[in-house]
Amino acid sequence: MKKRWLKVPALIVLLLTVAFGAIAPAEASPATSVSNKQNFSTDVIYQIVTDRFLDGNPANNPAGSAFDGTCSANLKLYCGGDWQGIINKINDGYFTGMGITALWISQPVENIYSVINYSGVNNTAYHGYWARDFKKTNPAFGSMADFANLISAAHSHNIKVVIDFAPNHTSPAMETNTSFGENGKLYDNGTLLSGYTGDTNGYFHHNGGTDFSTLENGIYKNLYDLADLNHNNSTIDTYFKNAIRMWLDMGIDGIRVDAVKHMPFGWQKNWMSSIYSYKPVFTFGEWFLGTNETDANNTYFANESGMSLLDFRFGQKVRQVFRDGADTMYGLDSMLSSTAADYYSVNDQVTFLDNHDMDRFQVSGANGRKLEQALALTLTSRGVPAIYYGTEQYMTGNGDPNNRAKMSSFSTSTSAYNVIGKLAPLRKSNPAIAYGSTQQRWINNDVYIYERKFGNNVAVVAINKNLTGSYSISGLNTSLPSGTYTDVLANSLSGNSITVGSGGVVNTFTLQAGGVAVWSYTKAATAPVIGHVGPLMEKPGTTVTIDGVGFGSTAGTVYFGTTAVSGANIVSWEDTEIKAIVPNVAAGRYGVKVRTAGAVDSNTISNFNVLTGEQVSVRFIVNNATTTLGENVYLTGSVNELGNWAPASAIGPMFNSVIKSYPTWYYDVSVPAGTTIQFKFLKKNGSTVTWEGGSNHSFTTPASGTATVAVDWQP
Repeated sequence: MKKRWLKVPALIVLLLTVAFGAIAPAEASPATSVSNKQNFSTDVIYQIVTDRFLDGNPANNPAGSAFDGTCSANLKLYCGGDWQGIINKINDGYFTGMGITALWISQPVENIYSVINYSGVNNTAYHGYWARDFKKTNPAFGSMADFANLISAAHSHNIKVVIDFAPNHTSPAMETNTSFGENGKLYDNGTLLSGYTGDTNGYFHHNGGTDFSTLENGIYKNLYDLADLNHNNSTIDTYFKNAIRMWLDMGIDGIRVDAVKHMPFGWQKNWMSSIYSYKPVFTFGEWFLGTNETDANNTYFANESGMSLLDFRFGQKVRQVFRDGADTMYGLDSMLSSTAADYYSVNDQVTFLDNHDMDRFQVSGANGRKLEQALALTLTSRGVPAIYYGTEQYMTGNGDPNNRAKMSSFSTSTSAYNVIGKLAPLRKSNPAIAYGSTQQRWINNDVYIYERKFGNNVAVVAINKNLTGSYSISGLNTSLPSGTYTDVLANSLSGNSITVGSGGVVNTFTLQAGGVAVWSYTKAATAPVIGHVGPLMEKPGTTVTIDGVGFGSTAGTVYFGTTAVSGANIVSWEDTEIKAIVPNVAAGRYGVKVRTAGAVDSNTISNFNVLTGEQVSVRFIVNNATTTLGENVYLTGSVNELGNWAPASAIGPMFNSVIKSYPTWYYDVSVPAGTTIQFKFLKKNGSTVTWEGGSNHSFTTPASGTATVAVDWQP
């Protein structure tokens, strides 16, 4: 379905002006479509723990001790939720009424059937994270036909489907006790590959459990007692490339990847490249960060892996400010500024208030306005918002499994449901919400007023988190044109209208206690503006999607740096969306811009990563690389993926504790397939760089699968 900004008839504009004040002729929403699988900027995601949502088909419920239909006595048993239940709520309009345009469901793959007793409590794989076969479905959720029906139902209602996917591990296992659980067994469409015990082919790591002390420790050791998969094994690499292709062929629109912090970066980049070469979809990973925690590795992953992340920096700060009262609006503003600077594509990071691994945002007995304010912020802020199931029903619950209780209600009359229903559609009707920059316009400890702006489009949001005191707002300057603007929320959260004079100056007004207001302005584009390019990592010859406004209906030119793409290499060209083929340029970072048929240039989206070619994962090992205190070993070489010989872009610091021990160092790296590369190692200590001697090392990478290359440090 094509996306267009529709022209609004003059009579409707006049009526809108009477109802909403001096709003300029508006760009109407582009036609809702699930065809754009690379861009979720205009979407709102709803996360569902499938087993806890709705039992639409009791016939597929597990038997015996694995099941509790009351979902009350033991929340670690199956409760009956399934894909048919989700289909039922799609068809009755529950999601559409809330403005939801994407559903993130539990990992759909076959899980173990065993009931595991931990400390006297029976546990099942209701959550979907104890996989046994990534190429079959969990029968408690439904058959492959049921999954196809889910995709079909969602797409018919213009709703995308995101699957959770956990290639880090299989299921709980004990090396010395094959009767515990199912011994972590991995199957390939019904054929057993191996169990954790007797793993002669090296499909798993056998390094004990992680203590989370270092990044290396978390990658190459088991996450708790989960059988950790060895991605350096060619069979495992091929297995997961084929498995995700199967689900892509089923028509999924996105992937949420579990535990990305606990898998090799190089393997994940190579896996993402294979996805983008096949059927690119928006993909985001889980890298948990605690309150006030920042991590350079987290930022590097978001910028370099080809995958976005769940934005824990956003989520934790919003919880501090609105849920716990542990920080002020200045802390919120600081987080928004720092993340915008750190992440290359901050609009692609997935924002949230809570999820299945955190205490729910709503606290029992707390004023619901705190949740409503946090929702308003999340839905109008940068990033792709994800709402945890039941949030709209003010569900509470601390810790696993209490934060994963059965859906309490499907009421469509709660204030939270209606706040979401009013604000979620703004991501499609006002490009400033989907793509805009963020600017703080007025702030004190309790009040935050910020502006989103994209081209001619503006949205201004005001929040007063003080639930007992109002504030007089004077001296507020915005990009809004002169006129009167009513609150998009229709004053349902104690908001108000504002009047804007010349130069965007807002007349003094009172922001009520607990008040939230959103004022929106849209205007047809007069120049091209790019809002999103996806994926941001591709190889030459693949197709990328460019979204924005004002491109016109006649094909122009797309530039990757100074290289022009036109003619047959423009796959499609519409006013709000362009598909173009990545040119055959040298690997590296490029700016992407659009030049219309009328020779008007757009803004430039930076940091588009052109890969050398198809990727494979290779483990590089260097022996006898002794270091002094503060020194670490890095890798560089003759291709962009290895830094093109630049020490500042070298890969590392390398690891030396789990797979290999000091003075041997190792690292798994995504490099071009079937390519002879030159490489060397170097040592860094602050700004001091020490290269190894001798000639360059040479290695020809495999055309597929994985490889390992080991050399000695050359003095």
